Amino acid sequence: MMQFSSGFLLSLSLCLDIGIANIAMITLAMQRGYFHGFWLGIGTCIGDLIYALLALAGMAVLLQFETVRWALWIGGGAILVWFTIKMLLAACKGAADLPLEDNHQYRSLLREFSRGVLLAISSPTAILWFATIGGALISRMGQHSVLASSWFLSGFFIAGVVWTCVMCAVGSLGGRLLGNRLLKYSYIASALIFSYFAFYVIASGYREFIAA
Repeated sequence: MMQFSSGFLLSLSLCLDIGIANIAMITLAMQRGYFHGFWLGIGTCIGDLIYALLALAGMAVLLQFETVRWALWIGGGAILVWFTIKMLLAACKGAADLPLEDNHQYRSLLREFSRGVLLAISSPTAILWFATIGGALISRMGQHSVLASSWFLSGFFIAGVVWTCVMCAVGSLGGRLLGNRLLKYSYIASALIFSYFAFYVIASGYREFIAA
């Protein structure tokens, strides 16, 4: 269950970094109803899962080199600290208003799903996240065994689905009133999760490379 909870929290740290995909999901739920936002959100979950699978596959080869492990420890830890600070600054500055008017043409639920997948896999922040933070954390949490990796990926995917359900419910029922506060609280929660993983990566790397 440790692998499941790690995957769950790791996925939440990605979800809570409010970007284009999340804004699109929330506003779509506001404008057209719960299920339009939900299927776009599920599409983003699939896109994120694709990146997680690629990260797992790539780490199995790259982690054979000690230089790579050092780079993931130092670089991943530093970027996690930077993301923590970034989220705290964003929460202090406040967020821009969420758009409430529907200015887009109608799309079927299948098209919303496909759009969600494309938004996730083309997001610059998601690519950066998986190339740095994802690599550092997945290398330490999802490479122990096939069973451990399965639990990790299950937690990762389910967290995205839970996030989608909650955000679409908030968007369709009360997003017009909670929009700015919703983003602020998300930034604060994201900062807390990033700080947890920063400590995890730095401490585990210290035990492996310095204290050993």
